[in-house]
Amino acid sequence: MADCSFLDWPFFEARHRAFHAELEAWCAANLPVDHSDIDAACQNLVARLGRDGWLRHTAADDGAALDVRTLCLARETLARYDGLADFAFAMQGLGAGAISLFGTPEQKAWLKKTTAGEAIAAFALTEAESGSDVANIAMTATRDGDAYRLDGEKTWISNGGVADLYVVFARTGEAPGAKGLSAFVVPADTPGLSVAERLETIAPHPLARLSFDAVTVPASAMIGRPGEGFKVAMSVLDIFRSTVGAAALGFARRALDETLARSKRRQLFGAPMADLPMVQGHLADMALDIDAAALLVYRAAWTKDQGAERVSREASMAKLFATERAQSVIDKAVQLHGGEGVRVGSVPERLYREIRALRIYEGASDVQKIVIARQLMAGG
Repeated sequence: MADCSFLDWPFFEARHRAFHAELEAWCAANLPVDHSDIDAACQNLVARLGRDGWLRHTAADDGAALDVRTLCLARETLARYDGLADFAFAMQGLGAGAISLFGTPEQKAWLKKTTAGEAIAAFALTEAESGSDVANIAMTATRDGDAYRLDGEKTWISNGGVADLYVVFARTGEAPGAKGLSAFVVPADTPGLSVAERLETIAPHPLARLSFDAVTVPASAMIGRPGEGFKVAMSVLDIFRSTVGAAALGFARRALDETLARSKRRQLFGAPMADLPMVQGHLADMALDIDAAALLVYRAAWTKDQGAERVSREASMAKLFATERAQSVIDKAVQLHGGEGVRVGSVPERLYREIRALRIYEGASDVQKIVIARQLMAGG
């Protein structure tokens, strides 16, 4: 079992420690799952996470705020056992996050399904020319009486092809750039919405390019007010960006655990590999990176949970540092495992593939530096 001494830090309350202990036991009994059919595995994981009550933490439909520390603890623990389980949990929160924060009572009816694991959610923001530059979204939503017609494409959409609902961001044109975007709830079976392409990555997850051809939704499908789409998207990312850092922590802790065990077990030059000063140096660097990342992740989560309206700087720092250092930790794990570290199917090899995408999605590392620098220059 990974080091859990961080749970004694003042960021956490007794309920967080109880939550962690319960989820740890669930993970040990249920994970990892078979990844041979990724779509089926994700659908099964959502159903089981919902059935056993874990997804209730991914949404708040009663006016309460999402507890970011709980979300981070969940992602860290799930990621340590199975990256696909972390993905299934995280996308239920991110996909339905806009509805949790800004949805109408009618829209929030979806949350009963997503938290029960009866509906899979997706967050459809990215386009081919507007990944990090959200203000450059080209997809249009044209008013037509009491409805909107959506036209365009989204790409790299997590849960694309398996989702039951998409939160879609499109240009409604109230103003140029970011001020002319709006968000909509779009059921997956809406006529005109299709999967144009399934996308494969080095760490398989359900991903797709979606086509919207005269997709018509009622005006009541809009989340928030016209032109508030950018605000909606950034508010969701402000919460869930820290959780990406938490998932990276989970991967890094698993890498350190595996490397410690191997270093103690493996014999080199007549003694355990762990006795070599250079190996000890690598282990120390790994532990240092993990603790530093955890401090940043849980500082950001705690700050948001204390009622801060925005934690853009804290969340960007947490996401940037945790994902970058987890990559370094896992690289050291591969190196110290030697040939076993690059064998397909080994834990270090799997972690090496899993960690890379976290430095890109929900704001690439270079974008996080821009966010941090702008916050500094603005004096906050």
